[in-house]
Amino acid sequence: MIKFSHSIFALPFAGIGMIEVLNWDGFQVPGTVELVHRILACLVCMVSLRSAAMGFNRIVDRKYDAANPRTASREIPAGTIPLKSAIVFTVLGILVFVVAAFSMGPLVGFLSFAAVVFVLGYSLTKRFTYLCHYFLGLAIGLVPSAVWIAFSGTLDWIAVYWSLGLALYIAGFDIIYSCQDVEFDRSQGLHSLPGRLGRKNALWMARLSHVLALACFARAGLEAQNGLIFFLGLALVAALFFYEHYLVRDGREENIPVAFFNINAYVSSLLFIILLADRWIHLATT
Repeated sequence: MIKFSHSIFALPFAGIGMIEVLNWDGFQVPGTVELVHRILACLVCMVSLRSAAMGFNRIVDRKYDAANPRTASREIPAGTIPLKSAIVFTVLGILVFVVAAFSMGPLVGFLSFAAVVFVLGYSLTKRFTYLCHYFLGLAIGLVPSAVWIAFSGTLDWIAVYWSLGLALYIAGFDIIYSCQDVEFDRSQGLHSLPGRLGRKNALWMARLSHVLALACFARAGLEAQNGLIFFLGLALVAALFFYEHYLVRDGREENIPVAFFNINAYVSSLLFIILLADRWIHLATT
């Protein structure tokens, strides 16, 4: 029910936050033991809350999943995983997240409760708003800002721009993914931009979201004074965005799984790699 590959997709966002805050002029590097602890704790937080959010999503959407031919084979409606087991798994994920957050200090610990509410809450937004895609984007996109707070106890515009960019990036591909369920969403009274605007107009919203995401990534790079490698890498990210939208042009639903699962995995990994390479080259030449 919970694919670890989905957490792998999101882990580069935590890595981005770590790289940027560790290279931030205002960051006071702690001792080696404390630094390693915070890195490991952030990774535990990332995987545990992401897994809990996916479990919660499967639990609250189980009736809709059972009614939708595309999702009827999912584990809870298919009966391969009992509902009680899914609930236990989700609760354990939340507990692990909160404990790991408190291990980094009271501020991070108390903020973890707000994170739980927000990250789990996005699963309910499709019931009342067409902007549910952007709630999902924020739920995952907040990772760099959360990591920044966990490491420094403060927040900087570098992290904010990264979070905004990632939120728009994730919202854009979620809009594309939702194009598969337009008729079903309308029949069930669920909200989505493809259901509201139609596939063609919704895809334009996805394109606009990805253009704005690139602008936010670039702005984050300027704030952090990243180098040429980073910005050349952003050109590759833009090319992947273009290819993703080319695959689903004119509402070609058969290409959505490739665009959603493959291209987006490349985008998240590439963002992390280009930032890491840029910082490594900068350190090697100074």
